[in-house]
Amino acid sequence: MSLRIVVCVKYVPDATGDRHFADDLTVDRDDVDGLLSELDEYAVEQALQIAEEADEAEVTVLTVGPEDARDALRKALSMGADKAVHVEDDDLHGTDVMGTSLVLAKAIEKAGYDLVITGMASTDGTMGVLPAILAERLGVPQVTLLSEVKVEDGTVTGRRDGDTASEQLEASLPALVSVTDQSGEARYPSFKGIMAAKKKPVESWDLSDLDVEAEEVGLEGSWTAVDSAAQRPARTAGTIVKDEGEGGKQLAEFLAGQKFI
Repeated sequence: MSLRIVVCVKYVPDATGDRHFADDLTVDRDDVDGLLSELDEYAVEQALQIAEEADEAEVTVLTVGPEDARDALRKALSMGADKAVHVEDDDLHGTDVMGTSLVLAKAIEKAGYDLVITGMASTDGTMGVLPAILAERLGVPQVTLLSEVKVEDGTVTGRRDGDTASEQLEASLPALVSVTDQSGEARYPSFKGIMAAKKKPVESWDLSDLDVEAEEVGLEGSWTAVDSAAQRPARTAGTIVKDEGEGGKQLAEFLAGQKFI
């Protein structure tokens, strides 16, 4: 029986771009370029490695987002994933992690799965709580923050590295795992992979396909809200110390004044 792996990925604003809030205090995703979240590339890589070790496996990448989010799916498909699912609906605008986890859970159940893999966090929200919430919604065990992961005989095992020790964890499938940026460098899509990705199937679902009501998602259904936001103050000029014999003393006084020493 084929091992069904679903990888959740996210299309995020480029961290090097000029990111800011829109008038409704959601992240403005129209005026900045987007891309597949770098931390999700590690999840795709681990899924592909597990599939390569399995007798038979299929890797599906799943994203929730606007039309441009297909770019994230294309990147994952060009890396080697087999097919993709894109959940797109205007009513999803402003959805927080609770609504996103609901939609992802419904989509994963509809797609069918044995193993769900996510990154450790998204590079825009950086909350890092979605894997745990998603596992709870699916009713499966979670094995999170893994730097090494393997699947064998219906069991997923992995290593979680802490500051002072490493843990060996395991769970029976079906299960959900999240992987860190220490799990292994993600492969770069080859020209052959990029061309092959154009022929791979991408299904498009909306909320009605998942039996999710508009009131459960979007700004109206969010459990959290942004009350206000302000631009970061412009960086001010630093203090210049000219060394004319007293430079060391002036530097020490400056550091002491800032309570660095």
